[in-house]
Amino acid sequence: MLTMKDIVREGDPVLRQVAKEVPLPANKEDIQTLQKMLEFVINSQDPDLAEKYELRPGVGVAAPQIGISKRMFAIHVTDEQDQLYSMGLFNPRIVSHSIEETHLEGGEGCLSVDRDIQGNVPRYSRITVKGTNLNGEDVTLRLRGLVAIVFQHELDHLNGIMFYDRIEGFQDKLKKDLPNLHA
Repeated sequence: MLTMKDIVREGDPVLRQVAKEVPLPANKEDIQTLQKMLEFVINSQDPDLAEKYELRPGVGVAAPQIGISKRMFAIHVTDEQDQLYSMGLFNPRIVSHSIEETHLEGGEGCLSVDRDIQGNVPRYSRITVKGTNLNGEDVTLRLRGLVAIVFQHELDHLNGIMFYDRIEGFQDKLKKDLPNLHA
């Protein structure tokens, strides 16, 4: 079972690498890793398990966040219509997106970031994503709202991008604070 001890924190170089494609069909090890990632996200949202294992609640986790530079992530999030999106995907990619942008009120957080970072993170309002699920099936998903934001956040991890890289003016502030960050 994955715990917060398995989560790589900001400053680790793996979070800035572009992750490698997962050869398909996925091997047993990659499938087991992705299943554990999905289990982690589900467990993190269960108040009893989260308290017992000291898990921070999360709606998604990408392989680089557990130190594995491979293009796979798991999400467990409910959209505005109460539809649950609970899945692991190999090699997810955006194949189309809206011009319109959105953001989460109150900003985004990240399991790999142990500090509160203020600012709007611009995201596409609607996206179409393709990938391969844990059963080896190719899937196409049309997403909007919160679920689209979560997918884009996790996709960014696969490209070495942290959510605060997208906050306007944040990089200037980060350069000033950099000596205070610990790796």
